[in-house]
Amino acid sequence: MNALAIAVAQFAPTAGAGANLELIGELVARARGRGAGLVLFPEYSSYFVDPFDESVADNAEDIDGPFVQGLRTLAAQHGVHIVAGLLERGSDDRRVRNTVVAVDGERMLARYRKLHLYDAFGQRESDWIEAGEIELPQTFEIDGLRFGLMTCYDLRFPEVSRLLADAGVDVALVPAEWVRGPLKEHHWRTLLHARAIENTMYVAAADHPPPLGVGHSMIVDPQGVEIAAVGTTTDVAVAHIERDAISNVRRVNPALRLRRFGVTPL
Repeated sequence: MNALAIAVAQFAPTAGAGANLELIGELVARARGRGAGLVLFPEYSSYFVDPFDESVADNAEDIDGPFVQGLRTLAAQHGVHIVAGLLERGSDDRRVRNTVVAVDGERMLARYRKLHLYDAFGQRESDWIEAGEIELPQTFEIDGLRFGLMTCYDLRFPEVSRLLADAGVDVALVPAEWVRGPLKEHHWRTLLHARAIENTMYVAAADHPPPLGVGHSMIVDPQGVEIAAVGTTTDVAVAHIERDAISNVRRVNPALRLRRFGVTPL
């Protein structure tokens, strides 16, 4: 049986990259102490201000810059894999990329640039962020389990997680800054459970806590059962991901095999 303990780590990134990395280190140590081999952090873990301003571009880094190097150092120190969001330098001086990286102690395993920008609910992420280009799903493997990357608002587009399922992903990893608002916590929970159920895969999501995010970072199993969650504090939650659980659900509910439609880019 292939099994791996993974953690979702919930915290509120600030406008201090060094302080963010220090807190990430504390949460990695906490997760590792609870047995986790992979730790998932929120969107914008490297730097965050509300509302966005010109400092966003000033604090964007290259994909192999100090923040990612710091993540790799922490991964090596604790013997874990780390997934986290960061501000990556964009193609011009005004907008940046909303990027997620997966690293171990030696290298970058995957890199995903957010496809669907949060131009909704009165927000305009596209004023500051450039959308990622459509490309092959970003995946990586640990102990025979395949992980795939997506980000926050992507949850509202079921084709994103379906493409991950088509790529053989067992666990969708979702860094987020799910902005609070009327019914937003309900949407967060519903969409995470739906993406797990419809794709018969695990879904793990890490959010910012209140007052800006809804919190409730969680891990959902292939039947849509919430098997670990944080609440509204700064903390980590750990659950075991089991290959047999995925196989058993897909044997009883072969929805992926029985479907009659695929996903193609617009």
